Amino acid sequence: MKRCYLVSYDIRDPKRLRKIFKTIKGYGHHWQYSMFLCNLSPLQRIRLVTELHELANLNKDQILVIDLGVSEESAREAITVIGQKLPEPMTDAIVF
Repeated sequence: MKRCYLVSYDIRDPKRLRKIFKTIKGYGHHWQYSMFLCNLSPLQRIRLVTELHELANLNKDQILVIDLGVSEESAREAITVIGQKLPEPMTDAIVF
C-alpha cells in the first residue's frame, strides 16, 4: 500500500541540487522551492532514499522524508495552510 511522504531538502551545491531535484521530481509533485509530496509504495520509498543517499553530500546536505500517512487526502487534511492554497491533488508519478 502506498503512503504519502513530504520530502524537503537543503542542498549546498547547485549541481547536486539540480540532480536531487530531478530525482525527487520523478517520484512526486513539486509543492514549494525545496518541498515535494510523494505517494510511494514501500519499494519506491527505498529506491528514492537510496538514490538520494548516493547523490547527497552527507556532511553538508540535509534531506527529510516525512511520513504523512496512508493517502494524499489525509495528508492534506493534516496540513494547515496560511496563504496560497496547496496545488491540486497529484496523480501518481511515473518512476523509471
